Amino acid sequence: MTEVQFIQQVRVLDAVTQSDRTADVLVQDGVVTEVAPSITVIPARAEMLDGQGKVLLPGLVDLYSHSGEPGHEPRETLESLLAAGQAGGFTRLGILPDTEPAIDHPAMVEKLLQRREAPADGARALPQLYPWGALTQGAQGQQMTELAELAEAAIAGFADGRAIQNSLLTQRLLQYLRPLGKPVALYSCDRTLRDSGVAREGPFSLIYGLVGDPASSETAALAALLECVAETGTPVHLMRLSTARGVDLVRQAKERGLPVTASTTWMHLLWSAKDLGGYDPNLRLSPPLGNPEDQAALIEGVKTGVVDAIAIDHTPHTYEDKTVGFPSAPPGAIGLELALGILWDTFVAKGDWSPLRLIQAISTNPAGCWGQTPPTIQAQQPAEMVLFDPVATWTVSPATLRSLSSNTPWLGKAISGRVLRTWVPPR
Repeated sequence: MTEVQFIQQVRVLDAVTQSDRTADVLVQDGVVTEVAPSITVIPARAEMLDGQGKVLLPGLVDLYSHSGEPGHEPRETLESLLAAGQAGGFTRLGILPDTEPAIDHPAMVEKLLQRREAPADGARALPQLYPWGALTQGAQGQQMTELAELAEAAIAGFADGRAIQNSLLTQRLLQYLRPLGKPVALYSCDRTLRDSGVAREGPFSLIYGLVGDPASSETAALAALLECVAETGTPVHLMRLSTARGVDLVRQAKERGLPVTASTTWMHLLWSAKDLGGYDPNLRLSPPLGNPEDQAALIEGVKTGVVDAIAIDHTPHTYEDKTVGFPSAPPGAIGLELALGILWDTFVAKGDWSPLRLIQAISTNPAGCWGQTPPTIQAQQPAEMVLFDPVATWTVSPATLRSLSSNTPWLGKAISGRVLRTWVPPR
């Protein structure tokens, strides 16, 4: 039986066409058949969806997040991860390879994709899964994987998700990877400079008595990586940008014509080291939250396009994992179900960013970083989109989250913005 949805008088946003308009939208069997100011011929069997006060936007694309499965299923299974992505409006999810075992062989890629197809209920609505293939064996940064063999698998590209400490290995990887034509994502962090730091070095790390991680732990490694990119010419995506100086380095690299894109995480846009006075272990991140000037530079970087994309870097941990002192807590927080509403409320509703800028950073550009066609809302295109209510409020709790983990600083708090429906094209 044909499935038909009619969305009446909804605000349609599309960063691909740079359009922001009110329209009726008709969807039949997963295809947008018409977008018009007013649609008068509506199939009798159509499911009617009221668009008043709602926003219809392209499906969200997350470049990198973490799965608990395989190896740490109490934190997150693939099924719960995909359900969390669906609830948050994500239609494409990139999964980092630092699972146990790591995604460092074609057989692991195939196993993950087969597991993704397992859920029967609403399987068509679950996000499409894009595993990253590990650059190094076990994603440990020591010895490169069989890159050419892994490139033949259905991977999004190559990444470890962890910082590679050997610059010679990084250079060799970029040399070998260039002819393979796959996206490459690298995280810049000099662990020697970081030492035992748990908070970005500055006035707030001193005030709160937390061991400082200097900005140079990011920027020294980033500068070295950019020199490798300049020498090899291999395009690279720069993950987890977190400092003002890092934004400057990326801007300069782009002005030099280096083939780089960059992303920061949504948490680094919303919090800074100034917020660590409560020692909330859910604000223990890697890289650590920047100082206020870092946060301001990242926000401006997204606004101007120097920072191409916002990643969620969803990192689930159990209650027991995080119920320790701040310095001992494992880094990371969840975010797939929370990011759209909180980013919209913080930056769009208050007028700092246009809605199209947010969509570009969390949908259009991430797809472009993968070399994929971005989601768009146009007639005769697959329905890959999200119906979103920017003013609906809900309370974040283990009962309202699809994720198995609830490690977030918003736990127990009411937030604005909720996804009402997500359309995902079948694979």
